[in-house]
Amino acid sequence: MTVQQPKPSRIDWITLMLYYILVIAGLFCIYASVYKDIHPNIWDTSENYGKQLIWIGISSFVGLMILLIDEKFFYAFAYPIYGITIVMLLAVLVVGTTVNGSSSWIEIGGMRIQPAEFAKFGTALALAKFLSGYNVNYEKDRKVQIISAAILILPMLIILLQNETGSTLVFTAFILVLFREGLPGWILLVGFMLGVLAILALLIKPLYIIIGLSVLAVLFLLLVRRTTQLIWLTIGTVMVAGLMVSSIDYVFANVMQAHQRTRINVLLGKEVDIKGAGYNVQQSKIAIGSGGLWGKGFLQGTQNKFRFVPEQSTDFIFCTIGEEYGFAGSVLFVILYIYLLFRLLVMAERQRQKFNRIYGYSVVCILFFHFVINVGMTLGLMPVIGIPLPFISYGGSALLSFTILLFIFIRLDANRVNELRGAYD
Repeated sequence: MTVQQPKPSRIDWITLMLYYILVIAGLFCIYASVYKDIHPNIWDTSENYGKQLIWIGISSFVGLMILLIDEKFFYAFAYPIYGITIVMLLAVLVVGTTVNGSSSWIEIGGMRIQPAEFAKFGTALALAKFLSGYNVNYEKDRKVQIISAAILILPMLIILLQNETGSTLVFTAFILVLFREGLPGWILLVGFMLGVLAILALLIKPLYIIIGLSVLAVLFLLLVRRTTQLIWLTIGTVMVAGLMVSSIDYVFANVMQAHQRTRINVLLGKEVDIKGAGYNVQQSKIAIGSGGLWGKGFLQGTQNKFRFVPEQSTDFIFCTIGEEYGFAGSVLFVILYIYLLFRLLVMAERQRQKFNRIYGYSVVCILFFHFVINVGMTLGLMPVIGIPLPFISYGGSALLSFTILLFIFIRLDANRVNELRGAYD
């Protein structure tokens, strides 16, 4: 295999710059969120910010190595990399360490690694290779659709067994990748409607929902041109929706864990638990609100100093931005992140190779899901499912995995001008 080094001029330096701006901003947010007067040195490796600095160095080194690898490596070894991440996930079930109720960690030489984070780019590579294969048509071939679903569902099931619901849900972001490759829009619409029905089932008695659906179905059939097929399809849809709504209560009461039920009830306003499940969100909103327009300033946040917000350096890191830099700083951060996502989307669309494009869309969708859910849960708009804010939250596994995810795409994009249309040789 001939190694083709990317020319510096072909590397997307703006994306690389955005990455380091976010990483450095994240480091200072972590420093502010766990700052102690007795440990003021940012290089102190006994504190989270010192450890994060080490991971930034490791991630930068790994990113550099990725940029030096022949881009064909990622296509050729997509399946082996996916297989390795699956083995790592299975290993967690045998030798995993439990942290904060989640048995999704492996301890190696005093360091904890979360394989679920690495499974994201492994799955993205495998899906991209499969869908970019010769004569593969996702839109028309049912077999291709089933295999694609299997590639996504396998890691999801294993991660779910690790009691890591948040990371499991991240994989649902790949449905947007499949939509780009030909997944019918009505499936997304049906999925959205089922989600709405699930929420309504938690707020309203199922019988009332079924009656409402039946009335809507009758009105629909009265307003359109009726055929036998349409009538049976409408009846079938109402029956399936009714069964789903009726089963929500059972799943909620018997499948979900107690803390998950409480979080959902608090989010929906059915319970008020400021000292329990709703404490984190309540304190997060207080911190963000107390920042006002311009914020209190670096290291001046009272919610930060007195540790009112648990997990403030990880899942709730955004409230540090809100308190210390205010509404203006929060908006600037959101704009910066959206610009990164938009740039990655443009990069994905300019790829000549289908493999590169699919992988690029996977990167965008994963980062977008993390960004929306993480920021949303700190504002009380989303359920607390415990996923990090990419490049900002404290965590070595998360930073390294997101770096690999992004840098692989930067490497693929750097060689786009040399590629011929079609699959790799």
